[in-house]
Amino acid sequence: MTLTLVHARYQLLETIRIPIALIGSAFFPAASMLFFVVPFAGDDPVGATFATASMVTFSIMVSSLFTYGVGVADDRSQPWDGYMRTLAAGAGPRFAGRILAGMSMALVSLVPVVLIGALFTEATVTPAGFLLGLCTVFVGALPFTLMGLAIGYALPLKAALVVCQVIFFPLAFGGGLMSAPDQAPGFIQAIAPYLPTRGAVELMWAAVGDYPVRPLSVVMLAVWTVAAGAVAVWAYRRDEGRRFR
Repeated sequence: MTLTLVHARYQLLETIRIPIALIGSAFFPAASMLFFVVPFAGDDPVGATFATASMVTFSIMVSSLFTYGVGVADDRSQPWDGYMRTLAAGAGPRFAGRILAGMSMALVSLVPVVLIGALFTEATVTPAGFLLGLCTVFVGALPFTLMGLAIGYALPLKAALVVCQVIFFPLAFGGGLMSAPDQAPGFIQAIAPYLPTRGAVELMWAAVGDYPVRPLSVVMLAVWTVAAGAVAVWAYRRDEGRRFR
């Protein structure tokens, strides 16, 4: 546990030294709140609550993809990463520390979204709903964390950056994050249950409001999590093999 905290502290210090990385992950969700949620759903308590929950899910997805996808790829390009892999601590504390630091940064990226929802909209949530939503954040972040790790270990930095930029918006739009619950266009409603974003946002909607979670969405969220985890392990082992061949 001590080694995990040491690695987490190291990762956090690396990010704090380049704060634009954290600002970037919070920008898109906060901008979406200001330009789309506040003017169009801000006066509707139910609509504003669900829209804020959608933007929280969006923020978690973006932060996880870029923190791990681009961050891991960047670390792999540095000589220091090769040295870290030779240490006796092994991969476990390094992995756990990176995930702990990434989750901490993801929570920080949520602050602008939550503040905008609280100050400029009629969104409401009970204390129990807020705590349940906070717990749901970690569940919803899991597939995107593993997806980011898979991208980061499988691709070089420039390719990882492009892939993260290309996939985050289709995942958000296709999962229904850009529309009210069950009011997306027909083709979006057809594909949404099969994307991890839909399962994550449905859990978030259910946590903060009265929304029935669909079993298919939760099952597919679990499938994406397992698949992304398997690819992340494969990518890490392949990268490890290449380094010490």
